[in-house]
Formats: sequence, structure tokens, C-alpha cells
Amino acid sequence: MTTHNSCGRVLDRFYQVFPCLSDPARRSSLFLKAALVMLHLVFVGILFLFDKDLIEKTKREPWNTGLYLLLFVATLVQYFLTSGSSPGYVLDAMRYVNETNTIFKKISTPSKQPASSKNGNLVITVEGSQSARNLPGSNATSWTKLVLDMYAPGTSPRSLTCSYCNVEQPPRAKHCHDCDRCVLQFDHHCVWLGTCVGQGNHCRFWWYICEETALCLWTGVLYITYLKVNISRAWWKDAIIIMLLVILTISLIFLLLLLLFHSYLILTNQTTYELVRRRRIPYLRGIPERVYPFSKGLCRNLYNFCFVRRSIDELERLPNALELEEMSRPYICLDFLTCRCC
Repeated sequence: MTTHNSCGRVLDRFYQVFPCLSDPARRSSLFLKAALVMLHLVFVGILFLFDKDLIEKTKREPWNTGLYLLLFVATLVQYFLTSGSSPGYVLDAMRYVNETNTIFKKISTPSKQPASSKNGNLVITVEGSQSARNLPGSNATSWTKLVLDMYAPGTSPRSLTCSYCNVEQPPRAKHCHDCDRCVLQFDHHCVWLGTCVGQGNHCRFWWYICEETALCLWTGVLYITYLKVNISRAWWKDAIIIMLLVILTISLIFLLLLLLFHSYLILTNQTTYELVRRRRIPYLRGIPERVYPFSKGLCRNLYNFCFVRRSIDELERLPNALELEEMSRPYICLDFLTCRCC
């Protein structure tokens, strides 16, 4: 009993020094991140520890190994940047819109300014609505009205309100039970990153899996090169390299499939949640399977994903009936000549 109490006091002091480890979710996330970094160091470290020819080649051609190590460091940096980035939360967007609305109301209050004239003081009333027209980016729309305007007319705010966060969800948003927040353009919750993938970090996530795939492929090539030269020198080294190569091959297949899958989602402007749970999402049930309601064409989807950094309040509305009818129209040869798909 005394030992149990002393262990509890030690843990309490430890959590006081490191408060981030007191939360079980954050603790498991940190352990997963540490395990991922250790895996990278083990795969690369064993390669340089066993392959003496690689060290000799590095002395002759340092640029080749330098590029490999640069990719290794860039992959880990991209991993931590992605895991530390915000996916874009509905509460943050609502707070931003409401603060903008409050500022607008303060500006739009009627103000009276005296102006001199020959007869004395002439009072000129400047209406807020007129002054607001000259303000770039002014937005007087409340969050509820902003969200309702994105849906079909007659939609009830109750059907859009999250039962956990008690906020109106715009299209493509979903409540994540792991993060306990509603995420804009929710894709999925990544356990390895310890965060959701959404509107704010989907691009970073794609670049991370792209760099991870390239690193895994390059490491596999170096492992195969080592086995070709040193296959019969030390059996225990060969056994370790072959075991790691099998793990690398499985990881590479998974990463390639994940990269291709998310590339398809980007080109069609979809999310994993929308693709997998399409029939369960109310506003997507009546849309044909091969119609992508948020797609703006391949080229524009790719451009918006890679180069356009959207603000937290820039949300996508649902297309109306005419736009859906145009999207569902089958392609003809003239459509490809006029770049309708782009």
C-alpha cells in the first residue's frame, strides 16, 4: 500500500513537471510520434551501420547521400508541421465571423459629422450602410444566416446543429469524437498525426505522405543494393535487412495506395468521409454517385488545393438544382475541346 502511494506521488510530481503527459490522449499521441521517429532512425541507422560500401560511396559522391539525408530530415519536419497544424475548426470560423459582424455593426452605426457652411454648422449624417460599401471584405452576416445560405432554401437550423458542440455545421463539416470538435471539410482523424485532417491541413498531409513514399522507396532501393553485394557475408545481417525490407515493402504499398487515393480525392474535390459515408450524409443522398457536387474541374481543383490558401471563413456552399443538372450531364467530345472537365 505504501509503495502504491509513493508511486502515485511520483506520478503526480512527474505530471506537474510535464503537464502535457497528464492527458491520456495527448500521452498516447506523443508516444506514437516518438515511435514513428524511432522507426525512421532505426531503418536509416541500420543501413549506414551495416553498409560500409555506402559510407565509401558517400566519401566519393557526398551529394547523393546528402540528398537522401535531406529527404529524411524534410519528411520528419513535414510530419511535425502537419501534426501541429490546425485542420480548421467550426468554432474558430464561427468566432471569426461573429467578431467580424460585431466590428461591422460598430462601424455601421449612424454618425453625425459637423461641416462648416456660410449659415453656420450643417449636420451631415453618414449612414453606416453607405460607409460599409467602401470597406473591402466587410461582412455583416451572422454565422447562422451564413450557414443557412449554403444549404437549400427551407433548411431548418436544428437539422444542422451539432449535438455535441451546439453550433451550426456548414456543408462538409463533421464532429470528430477523438478531437471533440467540429472540423471544417473533415477528411479523417489520423492516429499517427494525433489530429484531424481537414480544410486547414489536407495539403500538408498530402505532401507528407508524398515525401514519406519517396523516402520509403529510396530506402528500399538502398536495402536491395546492399543485399546484392553482401548477400552471403553475414547471415544475421542479411536476416535483419530482409526483415526490414519486408516491412518497408508493406509500408510502401500502403503509402502508394494512400497517395493515389488522396490524389483522386483532390482532383475530384472530395473527402474520405464524403466518399465512404456518402449515403449517410443527408445533403449528398439525392445526388448521383458519379456527380461530385463540390468539384470545379480537375485543373481548378488542383490549383485551389495547392496554391490557394483559403481563409477560415471561406466555405463551400451546396450547388443548386441547375448546377447539379449541369454536373450530371454526360460528357461529349465537344466538352473535352472546351475543357469542361477542367
